[in-house]
Amino acid sequence: MHSASELIFFMVNLLDVEVVYATPEIQRVIRMNVPEGTTAYEAALLSGLANEFSDIDLETTPIGIFGTRIKTATTTVLHAGDRVELYRPLKVDPKERRRSRAQYQKLGHL
Repeated sequence: MHSASELIFFMVNLLDVEVVYATPEIQRVIRMNVPEGTTAYEAALLSGLANEFSDIDLETTPIGIFGTRIKTATTTVLHAGDRVELYRPLKVDPKERRRSRAQYQKLGHL
């Protein structure tokens, strides 16, 4: 005979997901099983990456799924196989970088 907690465990559908974070030096991929209904934010929290990397603040770190940033990580429910990505802040604004490169080329420096 199974206890109530064992029966509940068997009734929960688990999803395989990944949570990833990368620095210029290292990439961490955490593969895990989460219960159906888990949000991107919850998976990021469960991954433990915020404890491993001091620059991750889950309240402010941008989060995406498969390269697409999501605005509501606390309500975006994951699907089997999803890859949750935690993004670092950009060091240089891409628009400013293009502007600088165009100005440099305009001055005859290729």
